[in-house]
Amino acid sequence: MRFYSVQLSCLAPCIALAMIVVCILAPSAKASPDQWRRAGFSTDFTKTSIDLNSIFSGGPPKDGIPSIDKPAFQPASSVDWLQDREPVILLEMDDAVKAYPLQILIWHEIVNDRIGATPVSVTYCPLCNSSIVFDRRFDGDVLDFGTTGLLRNSDLVMYDRQTETWWQQFTGEGIVGTHAGRDLKMIPSRVVAFEAVRKTHPQAAVLARPSPPRRNYGSNPYVGYDSRSAPYPLYRGDLPDNINPMARVVVVRDGNQIFAATLDHVRTAGPISMSENVRLSWSGEQASILDQRETGSGRSIGSVEAVRTENDREVPLVHDVTFAFVANAFHPDIAILGITSP
Repeated sequence: MRFYSVQLSCLAPCIALAMIVVCILAPSAKASPDQWRRAGFSTDFTKTSIDLNSIFSGGPPKDGIPSIDKPAFQPASSVDWLQDREPVILLEMDDAVKAYPLQILIWHEIVNDRIGATPVSVTYCPLCNSSIVFDRRFDGDVLDFGTTGLLRNSDLVMYDRQTETWWQQFTGEGIVGTHAGRDLKMIPSRVVAFEAVRKTHPQAAVLARPSPPRRNYGSNPYVGYDSRSAPYPLYRGDLPDNINPMARVVVVRDGNQIFAATLDHVRTAGPISMSENVRLSWSGEQASILDQRETGSGRSIGSVEAVRTENDREVPLVHDVTFAFVANAFHPDIAILGITSP
């Protein structure tokens, strides 16, 4: 019997949580391109930059976690369904400001959108707590992204509907298919409390809840994930031995350079100089989306800002606040500032 993840369910919270437990304990089959083809993929499985056996089913089928492809928005000043502390992905570019609530993305994981003249995909992987925005322009085409229902290192594996290449959400790398070994362009964004957006950008366009509702928005299907001592058993890799695997770590990307620091270190020691020109600083509190049942009631965690100084001005950098086990899985050789004990 195959069990689908809670992402397919609109059941009561207690039933949905039970489905998560069943899903994560169910055995995953070895890599099977033939099985993936039968599941509806036309991906070129002869081209890959990773070991296919590192990919596991997360439960849902292809597009079982539905991306939002025709997003609707409303001004921040008119939003009455978000609590002040709720986290949103803040995106500022092309003289436009948009905010994407994680209480929606926790159920859909991908929003294919445009901001100004730029086509973008706004993504969130709940199991990694990774929020990353990509430029959808690639080799002269505009790509649309969907969810494969598959995971690698507990991270969302996306696919584009134009070539059906599979892409690693945390790194933006094409891992299987036509564009294997190539990278999507990441766009700087920040995760902040909704209150900060409403105060500084009252007319910011906020992603609206799909209507009619397609999921139990405002409810967290991963209750207690923050308080675990390790990720769900869907993760099959090594865990770091010098830090709590679920500790939050800020990963900063400056071109080909990658820096990392614990969120606690940024809170207590910031601003932190990661290099001669790269600075990481604390910028306020927000609620954890992965703690309590109600998405605005989670414990307080931090918002951060990463910038590079260029010609006496500060340029935002791509960064992400993820878990230590994720940083260790994808960047095992990167030193993490602020590690003091397991």
